[in-house]
Amino acid sequence: MNAAAESAPDAVLLMGPTCTGKSALSLELAAHYPVEIVSVDSALVYRGMDIGTSKPGAAVRAAVPHHLIDICDPLEVYNAGRFRRDALDLIGAIRARGRVPLLVGGTMLYYRALRAGIAPLPEADAAVRARIDARAQALGWPALHEELARLDPAAAQRIRPNDMQRLQRALEVIELTGRPLSELQKLAEPSPLRLASYALLPVTRDELYARINSRFLAMLDEGLLDEVRALQARGDLDPGLPSMRAVGYRQILAHLRGEWTLDQAIAEAQQATRNLAKRQLTWLRGEADVSWVESFSHQSLAPLRSALDNAVTVLG
Repeated sequence: MNAAAESAPDAVLLMGPTCTGKSALSLELAAHYPVEIVSVDSALVYRGMDIGTSKPGAAVRAAVPHHLIDICDPLEVYNAGRFRRDALDLIGAIRARGRVPLLVGGTMLYYRALRAGIAPLPEADAAVRARIDARAQALGWPALHEELARLDPAAAQRIRPNDMQRLQRALEVIELTGRPLSELQKLAEPSPLRLASYALLPVTRDELYARINSRFLAMLDEGLLDEVRALQARGDLDPGLPSMRAVGYRQILAHLRGEWTLDQAIAEAQQATRNLAKRQLTWLRGEADVSWVESFSHQSLAPLRSALDNAVTVLG
């Protein structure tokens, strides 16, 4: 086996905080390489959630194959385990077509599931979750976080007290298995694939935050309010669903319920997006084997292009 084959990845990962230009760069790469794009975004999977997710339009998706977009109704729960199964299947199918899988997005939990594997965790149990939610209503989520800190200190250290979804899941796992979530997560099996991982680094934090703020205002101009109204009008989408907790949607729904003025909702959504970007950066900086690429800088793309060149050569 020659050096190019030995270093050729099975798939290329293009990660990074929101608003750093991942989608634009992926389309630029698609103009020069035989890639198919696999979305790594926990909101793009949902149909009817287009504007608030900056979903690529029909013309873009017709020109460049995209996967894991519009595959679920917002009523469904799409999770990291399902993503890993879907992504592994797609990587194999794309490579069988003689093309390169380019995984693009900012849902870091999905990347971790793909790279590090998924722990053997139980399926969600509606009755257990209802009991946890009832206790949270009575005691507050911070009290449940204190409980988790006693039962699984390692998990509690990673999960913020106001992260209701992950806190609920950690307590659910303990109740269903009698074992801490952090203990079960050590049983995950890493991916057998060779993955070349790249992350887009913002030019400056101030510039990133300015882009985040202006993008949300642009979404409103494009009709985000009407999009969220249509989702609310269905009547079957509980605010606790993962789809309805997506950044931007959650805040606009609160406005439509009369909890915030529109200006308050805008400020909250912009702040939540900035917080998300900060968490994404923190996560990426803690990951091994991730190469950084400067956003909007063609000079720093050489390693990424080299990985794609090698992948194409092997598929040859």
